[in-house]
Amino acid sequence: MATPTTLVHFSGHEHFRNRLVLSILSGRHVKIDKIRTDDKNPGLRDFEVSLLRLLEKVTNGTIIEISVTGTAILLKPGIIAGGPITHECPLSRSIGYFMEPIIMLAPFAKKAVNLTLKGITTDEHDLSADLLRTVTLPHLQLFGISDGLELRIKKRGAAPNGGGEVQFLCPIVKQVKTLNFVDPGKIKRIRGIAHAVRVNPQFSNRMIEASRSILNRYIPDIYLYSDVYKGEESGKSPGYALTLLAESTTTALHCAEAISEPGVLPEDIALKATRALLTELDKGGCADRKHQCLVLLMMVLGSEDVGRCRMGEPTAKTIQFLRDIKDFFATSFKIVPAEPSDPECKQLLYSCYGTGYVNANRTLA
Repeated sequence: MATPTTLVHFSGHEHFRNRLVLSILSGRHVKIDKIRTDDKNPGLRDFEVSLLRLLEKVTNGTIIEISVTGTAILLKPGIIAGGPITHECPLSRSIGYFMEPIIMLAPFAKKAVNLTLKGITTDEHDLSADLLRTVTLPHLQLFGISDGLELRIKKRGAAPNGGGEVQFLCPIVKQVKTLNFVDPGKIKRIRGIAHAVRVNPQFSNRMIEASRSILNRYIPDIYLYSDVYKGEESGKSPGYALTLLAESTTTALHCAEAISEPGVLPEDIALKATRALLTELDKGGCADRKHQCLVLLMMVLGSEDVGRCRMGEPTAKTIQFLRDIKDFFATSFKIVPAEPSDPECKQLLYSCYGTGYVNANRTLA
């Protein structure tokens, strides 16, 4: 029987996904109450309920209790089962909202995960399918999760009607490697994907030209790929977006993207994405702000050794995530300036002692 001390209690709807992930990985029950109690429409949103249903599919033996008003939930985690799963995502959030928690859990499943998600592939709130494929998955490779790790974009689906489909394949590991990544290196190349669905194919070329007009001043090795989908594969709504990725000499990745908005020219969308990338590079470090939580989580789950990573200043989401990690795993990070001698350097060195997390779920081959 679980003792009362295994229950972790939170209030509010913020950081909902990360707390569910930490609960499942640590095996500790989590109670979240006061979910939008002051809102005109209190309680869980449809995408949060959908995420809970997806976690039920990915795990085995998980018990989720939702209060009558939907303003409180209790999650008692089971084991991460994995295997083939298909899930229809609501159109209120993109596939990225559902993929991020699964990417954190999948390496520790019983069987290799083969997940198909249907819905919106790119929106302004969450990581797009392109960023997940080109940036998030390579971050997992830093921890030794690589063979068979893949994200396939089968159909693109822009908001509001979606119609997209992605397939995520993830191998299982016994344990993740300890990370020691403190040299951000110099940026050596920039890659990008300009995609357009159900609009003039020239839009992607216009975005590429506008982005190059800025990036060409900095670096010669730039390759921006035009990705135009037609027919069934283009989803149900028109849209376009530019995703940019900068890679350093030490394989550090930084990314940014911008998505089509009503009445805004493709050139302006491209400039928005390009400036966002330059801002991200200015923050520096070995992992960008969008992936701080993923890297820190994997460092906590590493072998019983000191893991270190150099990153920019933590975002508000990352700061709360570090507090939640302490609640679930009783692990703290030591955070010091990366270069104490240089007051101009805003980068920090994050280090922690890994918990030696072992995937006890996996089926032995």
